[in-house]
Amino acid sequence: MGGALRNYSLTMDVMYAMGIGVAYGGASVLGTFGIVLTSDFLFYETAVMLAAFLTLGRYLEARAKGRTNDAIKKLVELQAKTAIVLKGTEEVVVPVEELMIGDVILVRPGGKIPVDGGEILSGGESYIDESMISGGEPVPVYKERNAIVTGGTINTTGAITFSATRVGKETYLAQIIRLVETVQATKPSVQKYADTAVTWFIPTVLTIAIGAALVWYFALNATGLFSLTVLISILVIACPCALGLATPTAITVGVGRGGAELGILIKNSEVLELSQKISTVIFDKTGTLTRGIPVVTETVLFGLGGEQEFLEIASGVEARSEHPLAASVVSYAEEKEIVPVKCTEFQAVSGKGVKAEAGGGVPVLIGNMKFLSQQGIGLIPPVINAFEVIQIRGGETAVGGVAAGGGAIAGIIGISDSVRETSAAATEELHRMDLRVGMVTGDNERTATAVAEQLGIDFKNAEVLPDEKSGIIQAMQGDGKCIAFVGDGINDAPALAASDIGIAIGSGTDIAIESGDIVLVQSSPPLMWQQPYSWGAR
Repeated sequence: MGGALRNYSLTMDVMYAMGIGVAYGGASVLGTFGIVLTSDFLFYETAVMLAAFLTLGRYLEARAKGRTNDAIKKLVELQAKTAIVLKGTEEVVVPVEELMIGDVILVRPGGKIPVDGGEILSGGESYIDESMISGGEPVPVYKERNAIVTGGTINTTGAITFSATRVGKETYLAQIIRLVETVQATKPSVQKYADTAVTWFIPTVLTIAIGAALVWYFALNATGLFSLTVLISILVIACPCALGLATPTAITVGVGRGGAELGILIKNSEVLELSQKISTVIFDKTGTLTRGIPVVTETVLFGLGGEQEFLEIASGVEARSEHPLAASVVSYAEEKEIVPVKCTEFQAVSGKGVKAEAGGGVPVLIGNMKFLSQQGIGLIPPVINAFEVIQIRGGETAVGGVAAGGGAIAGIIGISDSVRETSAAATEELHRMDLRVGMVTGDNERTATAVAEQLGIDFKNAEVLPDEKSGIIQAMQGDGKCIAFVGDGINDAPALAASDIGIAIGSGTDIAIESGDIVLVQSSPPLMWQQPYSWGAR
């Protein structure tokens, strides 16, 4: 209370202090010693219980709010602590804080990119895991010479060197940290309305209490004791017990039931109030609506006699490759209990495809359509059409291969990040509740369109960067919409913090979980919409 008065600010603390003070000092103490009041005005237990329950409510609230700082800590932990700087022929390990623009940095396979780099100088045939930053494709991104790299991402294959272009607070990861800090420090509109209401509530109560006492004493000729009783009664009764006591208790019960029975961990008490106002639910794609893992979704055959023979050769060749898509082909063959053939003379053409000899020296090529065409493989209209159907309408990555004998395409493998089985049920239930459903993703337009059409999503934004995700949400909030955002990745942290209700998938990254107001333990979108916990129903 003292702090509020020193800052000329009338908060709920002032009202609490007045209620407790009047019950204890203004009535109980005076009644005990017979000063003005009698022993009928002893309210010690009222003052003590009021203070006890209020303290408990404040403790529960403070504990929940304190966890929000963990989001910033998780982002900071993503930053590399040291870097290998090349000074001539010497490799020097230096703290990342000492890096300067223009330093030539070496990153070995499995190492973390320490700062942003303008161009890869050498050893550029590598794949960089950018999923925690880009929010795009779930597979590592191929990087060649002169490509840019981002601090916080991971080099998965070959060693690379690059020139530092942004260091310290200017790196992309540092910008995301600042963005999360800014959003978390911003009060939601409902809190601003409550603060405004409090500044009028307290003087209004004081005016009514003093005015009522004066009216009874001077106008209605009541005794001084009765007039003082009126004053004390109004101040004690006006103490916002519903806000200070009942509300924290109700929130505790609601949060407990959500976590224990429904698998919904609610970390922010304001969520319970805002949930009924939600008008739009926006999903991230990769790892949220989809599994975040590339898998083989279909095969289209043009020869060789059958899928088994096709996969025997394809998996045998891909087993020698380090490409992330190759692993999905091998896994698909293993699921079907197909034994891969042995291959020799394996050669990887970075970013394009692979060459090998399978079985008895049969030449085999596996790669994208451009690569196969460059190798002189004839692409007849049915093959071209199949590639286009898989890539454009299906939103998948198409890999053609097993070009044997006369140089004809034997088959095409469609690989994509598969949609979760529960995603369609989630969007359908949200539509039934008269809520709009959107998707904001860093993935390409083609894939985003395919997923949106498959799930019946109302609107989408593709190829969106992390800071742009939060900007899209804030723009919709500016139009008066109450937004819930569902995501799982580091790149989703600013959007989770900016939305009215941030919902993190339980299998996602620590930073996403810490930035969200709600965590779905089972990582299944429909869990949050199941009855009897009816969100947004109206």
